Amino acid sequence: MVQHYQSPVRIYKYPFELVMKAYERRFPSCPLIPVVIGCDIISDCTSPDGALRVTERRCKLSVDAPYLLKKIIGVDHVFFIQKNDLNLRTRTLEIEAYNESFSSRVIVLEKCRYFVHPDNSEWTCFEQSASLDIKSFFGFENTIEKLAMKQYSANIAKGKEIIEHYMKELRSEGITHVERWQRPENLPVTIGDSVSNNNMEEVANGVKTISVCSKPNERNSCQQSSKECQNQLDSDYIQRYLGELTPIQESRLIQLRKWVANLQRGKVPSDTMLLRFLRARDFNVEKARTMLSESLTWRKKHNVDRILSEYQTPQVLSDYFPGGWHHHDKDGRPLYLLRLGQMDVKGLLKTIGEDGLLKLTMHVCEEGLRLTDDATLKRERPISTWCLLIDLEGLNMRHLWRPGIKALLRIIEIVEANYPETLGRVLVIRAPRVFPILWTLVSTFIDDTTRSKFLFYAGNDYQGNGGLTSYIPEEYVPDFLGGTCKSVVHADSFEVPYNFYSIGLEQGNNTTKVLEGGLVPKGLYLTEGEMEREGCPMTEDSIYQSVSLSKGQVHEVVIPVEDPGAVITWDFDVVRQDIMFSLLRTRDLIDAKEQTQCTSDVEHRTVIEKGWSEGTEYFRLEQPIICHDGESIQGSHVTSEVATYILQWRYHTPQHPHSHSHDLLESLTTHKAQLMYYYEVLSSADYRGSMSSLQSANSACPSR
Repeated sequence: MVQHYQSPVRIYKYPFELVMKAYERRFPSCPLIPVVIGCDIISDCTSPDGALRVTERRCKLSVDAPYLLKKIIGVDHVFFIQKNDLNLRTRTLEIEAYNESFSSRVIVLEKCRYFVHPDNSEWTCFEQSASLDIKSFFGFENTIEKLAMKQYSANIAKGKEIIEHYMKELRSEGITHVERWQRPENLPVTIGDSVSNNNMEEVANGVKTISVCSKPNERNSCQQSSKECQNQLDSDYIQRYLGELTPIQESRLIQLRKWVANLQRGKVPSDTMLLRFLRARDFNVEKARTMLSESLTWRKKHNVDRILSEYQTPQVLSDYFPGGWHHHDKDGRPLYLLRLGQMDVKGLLKTIGEDGLLKLTMHVCEEGLRLTDDATLKRERPISTWCLLIDLEGLNMRHLWRPGIKALLRIIEIVEANYPETLGRVLVIRAPRVFPILWTLVSTFIDDTTRSKFLFYAGNDYQGNGGLTSYIPEEYVPDFLGGTCKSVVHADSFEVPYNFYSIGLEQGNNTTKVLEGGLVPKGLYLTEGEMEREGCPMTEDSIYQSVSLSKGQVHEVVIPVEDPGAVITWDFDVVRQDIMFSLLRTRDLIDAKEQTQCTSDVEHRTVIEKGWSEGTEYFRLEQPIICHDGESIQGSHVTSEVATYILQWRYHTPQHPHSHSHDLLESLTTHKAQLMYYYEVLSSADYRGSMSSLQSANSACPSR
């Protein structure tokens, strides 16, 4: 397989002619490149006017390989042919080098180019590319490829250093200027020189910045050179805005950039965006290109590029969404606070739907990218990721509402596919006992690299040494976490329309505004018909079961458990009337089918026998709770015995002081109670596995 490499453009802030003077001093050998033992000139030709010079050299290189490999191939040195085309008219130097040794087994081709910076005629640009094609090499193909990559990386890293070394040497000798080439006065201009009228005028006037092409198509190539330079990446730009990259990573970035530039006729993605997709695919250009192509299609389909300017925050989010941007962490990353434990997931889904939460997430992600760009400019160093602080205080089983989990998994999937490598660190604090269940459900959908960036704190572990102040400046720790930075406000306290994305970030004070959250009033819920029209239907009918209860009736879910440590979770809505809920356990495993097959009313048949007594044959695990019309209840229980567990709902009749239990009129006018419920059993292995993943994640200390 042929490997291709492309370096970014290096810029020397010296005139081309002075750089050429320094370049010539590299031969026949250079102390900074000990692998090059020497170079012999094969041919050296110069045009009559001195503008063109073609030099061919045969360079002897030491084999930088393990001793055993050198013994197998039988040589200590290899030879390369280097051809230099220097054109002082166009102020360019084209270099081509290829291997002479083992050319039937390995083909190495390297091309370099020095040219004048298109925006500053006193600066010189340098770019380098190479290709490697290993056909066969005594079974050491992989080793040779690694050695070649190592050598290529070393050459790129040394290139600028070498020129600077000889520049310093020239200055020590008093050489700080070299005259540009001018056509000799006694040498006539020939037709072959293809000099334009403007060039003729420049020659007549003795202008030094002459640019004459010796071939008919050379002037076009000169113009293309400037365009290519503008399309290339500059090494100083990479250091300043993108950070430390290896030469191979730089090459991969340039390859992807060229592909996108050729494909996209409109707006070309930023280099930071390209780099994120490359990192997400371990700098595999083909995989990154596929991922990026799918993401660009998705962005176009959903008008993501316009979301920052066009997105209007729904009022329910302005009033009840407990999240927002909050200053920055110690690494300068923008910091986003999310009080997940205070979020009414069900209420938000019932009012804006799954797509509404997705649009909110997209806006947050786009805002995060903008803030990282701003931070890069402000701090004058690359900042490409943001920090997420998730407070789980208040998290309970209502957050495990099945449609809510479904929506969360969809959002995670979309974010992973379209915003890779945007999170630098995720701080999860005040994790309650129910959190491992949630983590079990969602962690498998999170990329391994992203998962390694999670840091978990249970209880008050986030306080003190090793806590939040290790990652967030002390003055920016929110007041609801014991810090001094005021952040939480109620929605009704705003005097102006609330924008929870960026308030406080640019105010120069120690206050930001992040909502406290709370339950969304049911009066704001959309009806099923409205949800359908808004394009965000709730598909809970396929998950939830519906049951009606008349006076005196009971409904039970019988769960035989043979796996102590398994977790039973439940979620139900009381649609009408009042219902009493209980959690029971039998002493022994029972066969519920055998006990109910003799009755026609299986739905309203209890498995508790009349002769059983509480505390002997069965046990009440939690106190019964009275659930009123419109309430939503979630809960969980970690089993401890091999037994049958029972979720039980009963019709509840309020006991009024003056009511008559046998009032015929009341019994005729009372409506049936109705509920919708869902339950799930998580195996002990999954539950313990989630705890283990949290413990392993606790020790992760991401540096990015």
